[in-house]
Amino acid sequence: MKTIKSRFEIFRQKTHIIIYGTNTFAGRLFDLILLGLILLSVLIVMMETVKGFDQKYHTELVFCEWVITLFFTIEYLLRIISINKPFRYIFSFYGIIDLIATLPMYLSLFFAGTSVLTTIRALRLLRLFKILNHPQFSSQSVHLKESILASRGRILVFMYFVLISCVIIGSLMYVVEGADAGFTSIPTSIYWCIVTLTTVGYGDISPVTPLGQFIASFVMILGYGIIAVPTGIITAEIAKNTLRKKSLKIHCFSCGSEDHLENAKFCQNCGSELDEAK
Repeated sequence: MKTIKSRFEIFRQKTHIIIYGTNTFAGRLFDLILLGLILLSVLIVMMETVKGFDQKYHTELVFCEWVITLFFTIEYLLRIISINKPFRYIFSFYGIIDLIATLPMYLSLFFAGTSVLTTIRALRLLRLFKILNHPQFSSQSVHLKESILASRGRILVFMYFVLISCVIIGSLMYVVEGADAGFTSIPTSIYWCIVTLTTVGYGDISPVTPLGQFIASFVMILGYGIIAVPTGIITAEIAKNTLRKKSLKIHCFSCGSEDHLENAKFCQNCGSELDEAK
C-alpha cells in the first residue's frame, strides 16, 4: 500500500535536497549563496574595525550582520530538521563550526565585543571542498594529500634539524652579541635566528659585532636552502606518485582514452571492453 507523505515530510525532503544536495543545481546554488554571505559577513566584521568607516555606517553594518545571523540561524535549524539523525550533524565537525559561527552575535547582546568573534565564520568556507566535489578536483586533492603523507617522515626529520640549528645558533649569538645588542636572552636570540632564517627580517634585533654579522650572513644564506628543501621533498613525491599512477592507467585501444577508474571493465568514453578487463 502506497504511503502518503505529510506536508512536513515533503518539506523535509525538499529541504534536504537543497541543503545537502551538492550535486543538484538547487544545492549548488544554495551553497554558493551561503559562501557569498559568509564572505560578506567576514568583510563586515573587518570593516567594523576601521574607525572612520564604522562611525559612518555603523547602523547599516550592524543591521546587515543581524540579517546574515538570522539567515545562518534558520539554515542551522533547517539542517537539523531535514536529516534523520540530527545529533550526528550537531556533533560533527561542520555542525560545531556552524553553531560557533552563529552564536557570537547573540552573545554580543549580553557581552560587549563578542561580535568580533563572527570572523570564525571564515571556517565555514571549508564547505567549498564539498561544493567542488568534482572527480578531477577530488583526485587532485587526494594526490596532494598522499604526497604530503608520504613525505612527512623526511619533513619531520628536516624540521627537527632546523629546530636544533636555531637553538645552537641562537645560543651562540647570545654569547657573541650580548644584551647590549638586543640579545638579552637565549630565547630572544633563538627568535632572532628564526626570523633571520626564514628571511622575514623584522630588524628589531640585529648584530653589531663583526663576528655576529658574519654568523648572521651565514644564517641568511642558509635560510634560502631551508625554505627550498621541504618544497623539493613534496614536489619529488608528487612527481613519483604521478608517474606511478600514469603507469597504472588502463588504455582503451578503441578510442585511445586513458581516463578510467582502476577497476573499470568498460571504457567510459566509447563503451568498449578494456583489454585489462578481458
